[in-house]
Amino acid sequence: MSQDVQYISIKNLILWTENPRDPIDIYAKDQDVVDRAFDDKSSKWSLAKLAKEMGDYYDFSELPTVVYHGKKPVVYDGNRRVILGKIKHGYVTSNDHVLRLPDIPNEIPCNVCSKDIALKNILRKHGDSGSWLPLERDIFLNKYLKEPKSPFLIIEECTGLISSQPHLNQRFVKDEIFREDILEQIGFEIKSDKLCSVHSDKQAYSILSDISNKVENRKITTRLNRGKVIDVLERKTQQLIDQNKENKLNQSNITFRRNVVEEPDEIKLRQAKRKQKKEQELFGGKLYLNIGNVSDLYRDIADLYQYYITNKNILSQSFPSLIRMGLRLLCETAAKDHKQSLDKFIQVHFSNAKKNLEQDTKTTLANQNVSEGSIIQLLHTGAHNYQSASNIDQTIAISIIIGEILKLSHGQEI
Repeated sequence: MSQDVQYISIKNLILWTENPRDPIDIYAKDQDVVDRAFDDKSSKWSLAKLAKEMGDYYDFSELPTVVYHGKKPVVYDGNRRVILGKIKHGYVTSNDHVLRLPDIPNEIPCNVCSKDIALKNILRKHGDSGSWLPLERDIFLNKYLKEPKSPFLIIEECTGLISSQPHLNQRFVKDEIFREDILEQIGFEIKSDKLCSVHSDKQAYSILSDISNKVENRKITTRLNRGKVIDVLERKTQQLIDQNKENKLNQSNITFRRNVVEEPDEIKLRQAKRKQKKEQELFGGKLYLNIGNVSDLYRDIADLYQYYITNKNILSQSFPSLIRMGLRLLCETAAKDHKQSLDKFIQVHFSNAKKNLEQDTKTTLANQNVSEGSIIQLLHTGAHNYQSASNIDQTIAISIIIGEILKLSHGQEI
C-alpha cells in the first residue's frame, strides 16, 4: 500500500515498543511505554513540554504515522502525541505527573502506510535533524533499513563502550575518532563486524578508556584538538600504541560497564594510585538544545567553566563570578526568545524543572539556598556583587536548575 489518511480511535492505537527514541520490551503494554516516557532518564520524551507547546487544541496538520500489524494499528511516529491523547481520555494513567492537556478528540487522523514507507518517513524526519543521537541513528539504519553496520555501531556491539559512556555518543566522536582510518592508527580494525586489535584485551581497554576520558574532560572537542586523537592521549598510551603496531590482529573481548572506565592493572601500576577528585558538572551535565543563540551561549559558558577547572590554581577567586554573570545572560537570552522578562521566564518553568531533578540534586539546591523564591535575586546579585557571585558551589547549583529549565524551553525535540 502507499499512504492513506484514516481516522482511528486513540483507544485502538498501539504505542510502538521499538521506538528508536527509547526501545522497550516488545511485549510491553501501552502503560509500560507511558511509564518509561515519564521516567525519561535520558530526557528524550519531554511530555510536559510537548503538552504545553500544543496549546489549547490538537493540531491536525501533524499526523501520526501508523502501520497495521495484522489488525493492530501501531504508531511508528507520533507516539508522544498519542500518549497525551490516551492520558486525556483515561486509557492510560500519568500517575503523579500533572499535565496541562490540550483538547484532543477521541478519533484522530493518521497517516496509515506500509512499514517500508513508515521507516523511510521516520528516517527523513529524525535521521539528520539532530533529534536522534548517532548510535540511535546507526541502529535504526542497520536494524530496519538493513544498511551495513558502521564502525561506531560495531564498537558498541562488541564492547558496550558507547552506551556505557554516553558522552561518546556524539557526531564528531563517530566521524572523527571512531572511524576506520583513526582506529587503524591506534591499533584497531573492523573485521567481519568484529572489533580486532594488535593490543591485549587489557591494553585495548586502557586505550579506549583513555580516549573516553579525553572526550569527557573536553581535551578533544569540535573546537579543541580536532583531528589530533593520538596527540592528546597519555604518554604511556602513545608508547603502548607505538610498541604494539607490528603485532598480529586478534579479536578483542572487552566489556565496558556504565560509568566504569578504568585502566587495567598493568597500566595503573606505573601511575600514581591517588584518585583525582571529580569536578561537579555545570548544568548537571550536557544539554542538547535547539540551534540558536541560547545553545551557542550555553556552550560558551560550559567552555568557560572547563577553562576555570583547568586553570583555577592561577585564576583569581573572583573568576567564578564571570560564570554567574554568564548564567544571567543565558536566562535573559532564553527569556527573550519567549518574549518574556527574565523573572517571568524563571517563574513559569521553575516548578516543572525542579520536578525532573533527583532527590539528591534537590538537596544540593536546598543546601545552596537555590529556590524558586531566591534564584532570581541570586542571578541579579551575581551581576553586581563579585564577592557573593564567587561562590562556585552555589553557581553550579543555580546552573543545574537552569539546565532543566532550558531542557523544557529550548530542548531538542526527539
